[in-house]
Amino acid sequence: MAQTVSLLLSAQDRAGLHGIIEDRGRPVKHVQRSQIILLSDDRLPVLEIAKRVGVSRPMVWRWQQRYAEEGLDGLLRDKTRPPGTPPIPQAKVHAVVERTLRQPPGAVTHWTGRAMAKAMNLSLRTVQRIWQAHKLQPHRIRTFKRSTDPDFAARLDDVVGLYMNPPRHAVVVSIDEKSQIQALDRTQPGLPLKRGKCATLTHDYKRNGTTTLFAALSVLEGKVIGRCAPRHRHQEFIRFIATVERSVPAGKVIHAILDNYAAHKHPNVLAWLADHPRWTFHFTPTSCSWLNAVEGFFSKLTRQSLKRGVFRSVADLEAAITRYVAATNRNPKPFVWTATANAIRTKLALNHLSESVH
Repeated sequence: MAQTVSLLLSAQDRAGLHGIIEDRGRPVKHVQRSQIILLSDDRLPVLEIAKRVGVSRPMVWRWQQRYAEEGLDGLLRDKTRPPGTPPIPQAKVHAVVERTLRQPPGAVTHWTGRAMAKAMNLSLRTVQRIWQAHKLQPHRIRTFKRSTDPDFAARLDDVVGLYMNPPRHAVVVSIDEKSQIQALDRTQPGLPLKRGKCATLTHDYKRNGTTTLFAALSVLEGKVIGRCAPRHRHQEFIRFIATVERSVPAGKVIHAILDNYAAHKHPNVLAWLADHPRWTFHFTPTSCSWLNAVEGFFSKLTRQSLKRGVFRSVADLEAAITRYVAATNRNPKPFVWTATANAIRTKLALNHLSESVH
């Protein structure tokens, strides 16, 4: 093409090309095409023209040929091209969506992109686009647990009321135990974080025993009282709440929020409560651990201190827990609950309605 095309510009075309280049409202592609033709008229090599304009050599050849065939108007008009792939019919899209919402055949539990592409005679990417457009994610699943507590409403009002309107001259504490915390030692040392590389941790480990953390979170102050014990029976629980009892100044009543673990309702625990009248237990509804404020502290403890920790003994593990509790108490943050009991009931009712529809 480069050898067969020899451009001869008229004065009128040359003026028109300069006008296109100087017009700041012109598309960049029109300016580049005009520059190609003007430089070609100066008899520059194709490689030199491509470098000056910032395009490829085939593009230079293409627009030299177009100008030779159609003149100045050919530079300003793009030729239409037939679509490479016809669009997916809407009926086919609906069929993919409907099939995705149904159980797949055979022993599999959910559709995969490749399985759907094979079943519908489509490409994997087409199936992925359809799923993305209709917000379908068959590879994901969310678990849920609905409370069947007959006293759910009363207990919800009781606990949320303590969070949002705590009694005056009283201490509100959220108490629970995190059991079976494992002291895990890795079989090989890991590598630290580096530029371009994440920290490493061996997949296998060695168990060096377990411990249980009893914790009480002061809702108003944000401070935590923690105590580790080898077991989590009612005996250890009584010793722990006795520790909390000694830490609360005299003259203040104590409202404790707990879950329905059997050790919390043991006869010996109830006898201890009878001997300590300033204590009142408030139990969360069954299957509602999210309503217990201290669970948030347990979550942060796990993520920030335990999950990546290396502990060669139970003593190392308990020392790390003690350090974390002390660090939390050096900069305590009061626990703030914002969702009212009515808002929670409304949301649960909407979720239940949505699950029933599906």
